[in-house]
Amino acid sequence: MVLAAKMDEFGRGGWIAAMILAFWVFWPLGLALLAFLLFSGRLRACTPNGAGPNGAGRWHNMEGRGGWCGGGRGRWNRPPASGNAAFDDYRAETLRRLEEEQQEFLAYLERLRRAKDKAEFDQFMAERRNRPSEPEAPPASA
Repeated sequence: MVLAAKMDEFGRGGWIAAMILAFWVFWPLGLALLAFLLFSGRLRACTPNGAGPNGAGRWHNMEGRGGWCGGGRGRWNRPPASGNAAFDDYRAETLRRLEEEQQEFLAYLERLRRAKDKAEFDQFMAERRNRPSEPEAPPASA
């Protein structure tokens, strides 16, 4: 994997250029390179941990653990620890409270939509019940 280590020095742009070139030369080679990039994690949106050859290719999410960005918890990615435990606790509590308020607000909006839909439907049914009946057409005589 000496070639991969050399390509890591060019970063994501180098990998993308190599993939485009590989597709242009021989499409199965480009497809193989794309699969390699996806499964090795070199095209993820997170930043590498550290700089230089030791940190290249070792990707971490915002919480400092390997894997997908954000860890799948909540709507926002968690920022890295600041080093101040009191501030980190305050920030975590504030983000949790904001997420709860967001869920409550979305539920409120859904109740408003349902109430509006029900009012419109009730108005439609009232108009339908109250409209005058059409006079029956006289029977056709033969």
